[in-house]
Amino acid sequence: MEIARRAQQGSASPATTRVAASIGPFGATLADGSEYHGDYDLSDADLRNFHRERLHVLWSVAPDLLACETIPSLQEARAILAVLHERPAASAWMSFSSRDGAHTGAGDQIADVARELDRETQLVAIGVNCCPPDRVESLVRAIRSGTSKPIVAYPNSGEAWNATSRDWDGAPAQRPLADWAPSWIAAGATWIGGCCRSTPDDIQALGNVMHTSAGR
Repeated sequence: MEIARRAQQGSASPATTRVAASIGPFGATLADGSEYHGDYDLSDADLRNFHRERLHVLWSVAPDLLACETIPSLQEARAILAVLHERPAASAWMSFSSRDGAHTGAGDQIADVARELDRETQLVAIGVNCCPPDRVESLVRAIRSGTSKPIVAYPNSGEAWNATSRDWDGAPAQRPLADWAPSWIAAGATWIGGCCRSTPDDIQALGNVMHTSAGR
């Protein structure tokens, strides 16, 4: 957190830069790719218990908000929200992995998920992350149909995680992330970025797109 705060103060706009602490899915601890499908065979109570200590520890170091990210299912999102309610001062965004252009990793309709989460006052944004960039526009449009909250979108490079080799397979998307970004913004995305296999150059280029969009 100390390093992140130093970076925040050294940014071009420290007053509007925010530091988020990441709350990842249970599946990420298994290293088997299950954060992309959410088939854990865990109860709601199991998921709440898993997330409770992590969330409380991270919030105790005073981030500006929590990044609840790569969440594969509405079930796990509900479990995290139940724990988040135990800290009424905490705020977060909730972003989901996705199997296609309309569903979460577990198969929930993303528009229905957004509609349910829209009433959560502690959520400052809803979105998607760590999915191929060619799915983002459709997902953002679906999310926008269910919420008026800001939408966060930060896909990966387009490669696929191989749980057997524990490495990334396939080739990245043929276009850089910044080339896709205007369509995400037009669809309703407010905060954009890059997830796995994106590079510092990708982030810089995405920042340029955001600045250009804001200046119109």
